[in-house]
Amino acid sequence: MGLIRLIIFGFIAMTIAYFVISIYSRSVRREKLENRWAEKHPDGGDARQREIFIERGMAAYHSSLRPKLILLVYVVPVVLIATIHIITTYY
Repeated sequence: MGLIRLIIFGFIAMTIAYFVISIYSRSVRREKLENRWAEKHPDGGDARQREIFIERGMAAYHSSLRPKLILLVYVVPVVLIATIHIITTYY
């Protein structure tokens, strides 16, 4: 019964952590794109071009490795708990 509770609450905690990390990572990337635009266009530039620049950068971000690495929030704890369970049970 304890293992089932661990699985349920662990999954909920990992899901919350995934969403928080994912939102944070996207916001950091968007801020970097905005800062890069501001450096290239000190006068502000065209607002429509700025949005296109940021959207293209975010599309490149979503197809990069970083969002996929955030999925390790699910993998690492499961592997760690399974390893600890196997070691304590069989050794």
